[in-house]
Amino acid sequence: MIQILPVTGPKEPYKTYPEGEFMRRKLAAGNWKMNGLLASLTEIKTLASLPQTDCEVLICPPVTLIHAMAEICQDTAVLIGAQDCHAAECGAHTGDISAQMLHEAGAKYVILGHSERRGDHGESDELIRQKTLAAWSADLTAIVCVGESEQQRLEGTTLDIIGAQLAASIPDGATAENLVVAYEPIWAIGTGRVPTLGDIAQVHDFMRKTLSNRFGDIAANVRLLYGGSMNPGNVAEISGVSNVDGGLVGGASLKAQDFAKIISALGQ
Repeated sequence: MIQILPVTGPKEPYKTYPEGEFMRRKLAAGNWKMNGLLASLTEIKTLASLPQTDCEVLICPPVTLIHAMAEICQDTAVLIGAQDCHAAECGAHTGDISAQMLHEAGAKYVILGHSERRGDHGESDELIRQKTLAAWSADLTAIVCVGESEQQRLEGTTLDIIGAQLAASIPDGATAENLVVAYEPIWAIGTGRVPTLGDIAQVHDFMRKTLSNRFGDIAANVRLLYGGSMNPGNVAEISGVSNVDGGLVGGASLKAQDFAKIISALGQ
């Protein structure tokens, strides 16, 4: 039985200390999805003008707004990213955007393998792996998304699904600089439903262990985000969970004042 909780300037992603201990810098990543017109630039201007916290801030708008937002944020701590890229550098791919084009427009990150891309467009783990390689070649940090459906959770296969996605979607050569992993239970996205804190901890601890087994010590500094109805009311609890290094936020990132509350909580 699934328990549901009630909805209630660029820096290095981590700091290393002489003792060998580390502290991953939290990341508040806003995914605007298919929302935003030129009038929405007022939100990014507001966000860029707010006091900074010790939390990296990223907005991933529709591709039509990337360049304009990057121009607005060029002398601020707010970074701009994209929501997808093609695996090829160029070619006969009408309507697609390459990683190089995104980088030239001002993007620093790109979301890959979001459940809505996997579901709406039938994207496979292998395609996401190819897109991740393309992102890395264009000097973009890839936010690779993984997560289970409600049926898979009910069947008790959550960790099996996520393990397979991590293995097939992430290429060799991952580092803390070029990779972020986001756990987004599909059934929680945009629904207001959130896994228990224990379930979130189990998945994030599993992801850390899985990445460590594959990539060794560098995996300790790869940031792991939670995505799935994170909002100002639940961010403090979720961000306190083991191995949660920030959030991939949807609707709550569309308004600067709402997202600022999440940023503030993550920056504490």
